[in-house]
Amino acid sequence: MNKSQKIKLSVVDQSPIRKESKPSESLKESVKLAQFTEALGFARYWVSEHHNSSSFSGTSPEILIGQIASATKQIRIGSAGVMLSHYSPLKIAEEFKMLDVFYPDRIDLGIGRAPGTDRITTQALNYPKGIINVQNEFPQMVKDLIGFTSNTLDKNHQFNQINVSPGIPEETFPEIWLLGSSDYSARLAAQLGLPFSFADFFGHTNHIGPNIAKIYREEFKPSEFLLQPKLNVSLQVICAQSEEKAKYISSSRNFNKIVSSLGSKTYGFINPEDASNWILNQNIQNQIDYFTKGYIDGNPEQVKEKILESSENYETHDIGIVSNCYYFSDRKKSYELISKLF
Repeated sequence: MNKSQKIKLSVVDQSPIRKESKPSESLKESVKLAQFTEALGFARYWVSEHHNSSSFSGTSPEILIGQIASATKQIRIGSAGVMLSHYSPLKIAEEFKMLDVFYPDRIDLGIGRAPGTDRITTQALNYPKGIINVQNEFPQMVKDLIGFTSNTLDKNHQFNQINVSPGIPEETFPEIWLLGSSDYSARLAAQLGLPFSFADFFGHTNHIGPNIAKIYREEFKPSEFLLQPKLNVSLQVICAQSEEKAKYISSSRNFNKIVSSLGSKTYGFINPEDASNWILNQNIQNQIDYFTKGYIDGNPEQVKEKILESSENYETHDIGIVSNCYYFSDRKKSYELISKLF
């Protein structure tokens, strides 16, 4: 079996919003894209969480997961991820256990440590109780989430008497993943014996990613949930029939990325007709080069080579694909071309 046959593809969907379009339209497209990629043979479909964003509409992954799962048949559906620091582990466990009741053996619970938004919105999400000290409290929150989700809380735990989701059968429960772009989540996932997904799709993290993956594998401790390390890497990819077409399509995403990074308010993705004609000074071009240096944009042959290179560098065949385009047709075509490669 050659390398390309081993690749297991999944989708990471940020539900991008087009300028002068409605967020509701991007959410409905997420459901359509899940149906489309399921038919193409993708193994998973994960949706993200963002708040106070005019570029991405997925504020509530647990609700979107339910909509997507109901519209699909067998593809695994999950979060990439729930920003646990804003919420109660008990409540997240109840939500995802309920999803698992309706869609058994299909639900993934991906957990992130970052806020997924700006500071003022973080304050609002945590009001009036205040923002937690993530460094100190996040590991215990993850442990509690595992315990509530799998009914494995220690007998001496202060909440051990709580019956999570009373009356719901326990044949299955969601698979918990830790997501991250640093060694913090990688080490925690290894310590707890959980799967880990590295966010290479940020674009400027690929130079540290393989080493973080190595740390995860070397420090992994088997658990009752997972005996061997399980690593996913998610890549930012736009595939088109030609390199020129891919670069043209990617101009919308790049414009959105750089405007956001400069602290300017964005109002959705602009079309590539306008984005590709944007006149750049050298400083802006340097910043775009920095943010996109890990992106994979090109024709099928180029994309296949880069995905296989990433697979080799991370030593995993479990590959997630983020494709953010202005036109939904371009987005679908990108996933279709990628699926044909593997």
